[in-house]
Amino acid sequence: MTAKILTQFKQQIQDLVLVPAGGGVFEVKFDDDLVWSKAQTKQFPEEEKLLAQLEARLGT
Repeated sequence: MTAKILTQFKQQIQDLVLVPAGGGVFEVKFDDDLVWSKAQTKQFPEEEKLLAQLEARLGT
C-alpha cells in the first residue's frame, strides 16, 4: 500500500512516515488526523477507498 500511495501522490506529499508496531495495529494519518484505524474498524482498508480518502484531503 505504501508503494501505491507514493506512486499516486509523489508530487503532492512532502513525507511519508512508516512506524512499525505490533499487535495488529494499522493506522493511516494525514496531518495528525486519523484517516483509517484497523483497531476501530477491525479490518484493513480497501486500497481504492483509502486512496480516494487521501486524494480528497490533498484536494487533487
